[in-house]
Amino acid sequence: VKEVADLPLVSSACDVVSTVYASTKESHPYVRSVCDAAEKGVKSVTEATASCVQPVLTALEPHVSAASEYASKGLDKLGEKLPILQKPVEQIVSDTKELVSCRVADVKDAVSS
Repeated sequence: VKEVADLPLVSSACDVVSTVYASTKESHPYVRSVCDAAEKGVKSVTEATASCVQPVLTALEPHVSAASEYASKGLDKLGEKLPILQKPVEQIVSDTKELVSCRVADVKDAVSS
């Protein structure tokens, strides 16, 4: 999970969502109160669940470790096949705008000639 979260595309997408979430909470008091209540609920459930799950995780640690190693290798292969995962959202948007702009210019040139 940490390796996926550390991918530039995922990390920058999380930053964008976090910024929008914070901005929305700041701008809309009613949304803020709902979000604050939801955050408190999630925090309580997480804390309660963590103590119950820990013994199970300890028992399954060797299996989790093997699955993690397998997932890491798969993620490395995916990164090789999809280099876009190594780019932040902003760069992907910028590259896409540039590509579309070039294609539109090509179409305009073709139509005018």
